[in-house]
Amino acid sequence: MAIQQQRTAALQVRRTFQATRERVFRAWTTPEEMKRWKAPGDRTTPLAEVDLRVGGKYRVHMRAPDGSEMHVVGEYREVDPPKKLVYTWYWETGPEMGETLVTVEFLERGRATEVVLKHELFPNDDARNQHDEGWRLSLDKLAAIL
Repeated sequence: MAIQQQRTAALQVRRTFQATRERVFRAWTTPEEMKRWKAPGDRTTPLAEVDLRVGGKYRVHMRAPDGSEMHVVGEYREVDPPKKLVYTWYWETGPEMGETLVTVEFLERGRATEVVLKHELFPNDDARNQHDEGWRLSLDKLAAIL
């Protein structure tokens, strides 16, 4: 009998953006907006598809400068505009790590919005650390477009 690996590694990122909660939520859920920021560093996002409803699916393709691509897909578990999103995260191509879970809260902070992102159920600390860096680099791009 195999022992199932515990999936307890998680990350949390907090970032405040100088934009309304509705604007930040829209950037997080609209394909044309997502294409502008939803890949870290020098990667681009040639494809973003969203079916924004509980049970709806999304797909994001991230392209590196050398032309290689990684594809992430998932399903929305909770959609509460403009307050909260919960969705699964699965690398169709890229790192093999199984399905993880992303929770994003959009908190009003005067004229700004604080995003609290929790990404959990990583198989190990290395996978968590790689995603922590990826999210931070992507959120830098989001800040630039807001």
